[in-house]
Amino acid sequence: MRTPWIRSSAALKERLRRPIQLAPSEPESEMPPYMELFLSHLRLLVGVPFDYLVPDERLLPDESIRFFYIDRSWTDRLVDGAVAVGKIGTREQAHHHGHAPAVHQQLDLSERVVRTLQRGLKPFADAKIANDAKPVPADVITGFLLRSSAVSGWPHMDVRAYKTDIAEPFDPADPKPLGQQLTTLRLELLSPGLMIALFQGVPQLVILEEPHHGVQFGLHVDNGIDKVYLRDATGHQIRIPPPAVQQPPSFYDEPLPFRSTNSRVVHVTELRRRLNAIRAKVPSAVPVTGSASFAIAVLDPPWRQRFEGTVDYAGTQATSGGFVAHVNIAERVALNTTLDEVRNLVAEHGD
Repeated sequence: MRTPWIRSSAALKERLRRPIQLAPSEPESEMPPYMELFLSHLRLLVGVPFDYLVPDERLLPDESIRFFYIDRSWTDRLVDGAVAVGKIGTREQAHHHGHAPAVHQQLDLSERVVRTLQRGLKPFADAKIANDAKPVPADVITGFLLRSSAVSGWPHMDVRAYKTDIAEPFDPADPKPLGQQLTTLRLELLSPGLMIALFQGVPQLVILEEPHHGVQFGLHVDNGIDKVYLRDATGHQIRIPPPAVQQPPSFYDEPLPFRSTNSRVVHVTELRRRLNAIRAKVPSAVPVTGSASFAIAVLDPPWRQRFEGTVDYAGTQATSGGFVAHVNIAERVALNTTLDEVRNLVAEHGD
């Protein structure tokens, strides 16, 4: 049997001897590391039951993504609820009220090291020292929930958010887009087909990208026809000039020729001839003069999904059918139709 650190009688005498509350600046008033670690995870909804986040499955159907803001008042009350476990009297209640602002201020900093700890990059003590050395006010936290077969298909997909819109093509490792990237506070699979991501700040662009495992070659299917995109000498798709009316971007492509003896074997010589012939229409297309240029022409780089702007193209004829090349973020909470749907759900289920 373990010997208690302090007996109840001694604890009572200590409390009566020191009735005055400690100031937040006193070292004794600091949170223990285990408590700070737990509460900072709680701030980012780690451990919060999923039913509290999405109370009805119709709010997050299959093949859907939902962007949101985190209400800091709600997460602060969540922390208060966890801390309330130790409040057994007026003394603890007064102590909590006196120290709650300092606790919340410290958690504004500590929540930024949660992802570092989850990835096992640093121990908590080292991460805390480096993080607390740069105290900055708490920022808005945004994020998304994604339910899709793409999550189970690419569980290690790259997710990045940017404070400004960045036109394609761009390399996330370049200094300019890297300087616009928002800090990822949390990126986690809640289930094989469900992902949650949280960012520090409000993004204007979010990209989901297939993991880079090596050089890939492939095609895409358009209305049942196998095609390859036309690419320039750098390997990027060549975009068709957009019309006056804003629409999702489209790219030049060319149907694949197949051998007459086997409809699933590409006629490479004929494909090479077509790719060179179409350069009369699209001069920027790479000239296929050998194996290296042919490899560029049939390149199938990692898939990238963009979410940007305020116009929603999802469900339109041009973009129906799974993930698309261009989807815009809409502020759906402000729409009357969304508000009516939420009210109907509340009416059906009560609370």
